[in-house]
Amino acid sequence: MFYLLASCIALLLGPLCYRLIANGNGLQKGLDGFIFVSLGGLVLIHILPELLAHGGVLSLLFVVLGLWGPTASEKLFHRYSELTHNLTLVLGIGGLMLHTITDGGAMVLASQGNGTALLALGVVLHRLPVGLAIWWLLKPQIGARWTLAILLCMMLLTALGYFGGAHIIEQLSLENTVYLQAFVTGSILHVVLHQPHGESSNDDNRHEYQAGIGSLLGMALLFVLLAVADGGHDHEHHGSDQLLHWLMQLSPAILLAYAVAALRFRFGIQPGTSNTAMAWLQRLAGPEALVVTAWMLGPVYALAQAVGLLLLGAVFSTAEVKPVDPHGKTPNKALAFGFSHLVDRSAPWVLLSLVLANLIGHPSVPLANPWLQAAVLVVVLLPMRFCNLGGAVLAMSLAFSGWSAPAVLLALLAAPWLSLRQLSVMSLPIKVGALALLGALLVVGATLAPEASPLFHLPHDVEWVAMALLALLFAASLMRLGPRKFLRRLWHGREAKAHHHPHGHHHHRH
Repeated sequence: MFYLLASCIALLLGPLCYRLIANGNGLQKGLDGFIFVSLGGLVLIHILPELLAHGGVLSLLFVVLGLWGPTASEKLFHRYSELTHNLTLVLGIGGLMLHTITDGGAMVLASQGNGTALLALGVVLHRLPVGLAIWWLLKPQIGARWTLAILLCMMLLTALGYFGGAHIIEQLSLENTVYLQAFVTGSILHVVLHQPHGESSNDDNRHEYQAGIGSLLGMALLFVLLAVADGGHDHEHHGSDQLLHWLMQLSPAILLAYAVAALRFRFGIQPGTSNTAMAWLQRLAGPEALVVTAWMLGPVYALAQAVGLLLLGAVFSTAEVKPVDPHGKTPNKALAFGFSHLVDRSAPWVLLSLVLANLIGHPSVPLANPWLQAAVLVVVLLPMRFCNLGGAVLAMSLAFSGWSAPAVLLALLAAPWLSLRQLSVMSLPIKVGALALLGALLVVGATLAPEASPLFHLPHDVEWVAMALLALLFAASLMRLGPRKFLRRLWHGREAKAHHHPHGHHHHRH
């Protein structure tokens, strides 16, 4: 009974927190960052791998449908975009209310003799951002009374799960509702990605420091939740513990890559050059990406990457094709370039690559065929704009997940340039030539099939220190940019477009 009361109190803390900070724009930005990171991170790192384990790759299709379906509907039927968004909101809230029944069942298990208090603690903690998000999303649209009524319903459903016995829990288990929960998960992500309160573009760059602070608090809560989950029960091989292991191994190489970037900036290899060949060298390899590849995958992969990118760069520079990813304003100091500017550009890609490989490399995803793996990667790469460091991290993560040599080489060779935006500025002969060369390189890679063999294995304590330093760099970037601008770089740095709904206060941005 104590666990049930604690979970209900945690849910009611949302309105209290909202009341305390509702009058400050900076504090609202901080709240947005907190919800964006804690709820979004919980879905990406913990919930999606669980869905994959129980529903296989089909569950991802339902997640994508829940995530992008409402956006597509709003664009196709702009006249009814308000209705579409509200329906998505109803689906997301309905899914959370359904989930509260299983929360009650989880607390029953935790209170039994063979249960663990960590499981109950995880339930209580994850209801903090849920209650906060529901109040923030719904109060401006339906008022305080109806929002409070929804929270009370969630508490009643939690009690139903707590007292309802094993039969209800079995009917609502993940195995029986995996595809419904996958669709609802996508709907929740859609709602989280859309800011609940409209802001003018003039306010977009204000209060990012507060948003960054909120994001860091959200990350702290997320870390506690994942640590509690790991302590509460055993996980699949692909989970938060796997991500942490990869990040620990990767951190020293990333720090060295930033140092190499600062050094090459000091010696004149800088963005903004009029030399097309030098511009493509920086776009494709850096050359700091070769450092990560050599360290994490071994010299054979680094040599293959260097030769392949040299040939591709020769094709692009000979045809006078310009890279479409300008750096914008760059600092004058080498250290600021390597450990600030480049961190801002690469940090989102490093994190996304780890999460992405953790999902598509999951044992439940049937991608054993090397060319099927390559096809999936192409679909992933085309709408985005990977940086070279992000491509190297993605290749490392896929190699450690057991993916084939052609797929790993594809991430190394194609990630920095194989995007719809870059292809749009190439003539048809250049596209055909570059893709043919890429295909030939992958065939050679499939024939040679090099094994990933890390060049260095540092002591565990050194890896922990390196990861702490890298976390500080990423945290500083997050505070400079805010979470939404931080992640906006994943889509060619384009500004998010507002959703113009019929009511003046319902503007939502990606």
